[in-house]
Amino acid sequence: MSYSKNEWSNGFTADVTITNTGSGTINGWTLAWSFPGGQQITNSWNATVSQSGSSVTARNVSYNGSLAPGATTSFGFQGTYSGGNPNPSAFSLNGSACTTG
Repeated sequence: MSYSKNEWSNGFTADVTITNTGSGTINGWTLAWSFPGGQQITNSWNATVSQSGSSVTARNVSYNGSLAPGATTSFGFQGTYSGGNPNPSAFSLNGSACTTG
């Protein structure tokens, strides 16, 4: 998966791309991560995103839940921060740690 952001004074947008690097189809996905800097999500698109403290969970929507091997899907969100806006940490896809790149 990849994570990229565009930030301005106390706000940012982020784009996240998930790639199925496995040999089987993923039918329904949940990506979880932690924000290390107190960021708060205010809006999202192409995923249902919820946040509790620093923990964030993004779930597929009806049209992007199935990922064949090698397939990708993307979603994004907008958020706010104060101080710094470090990248998220501890990404997991469907409960398993995933690589970022």
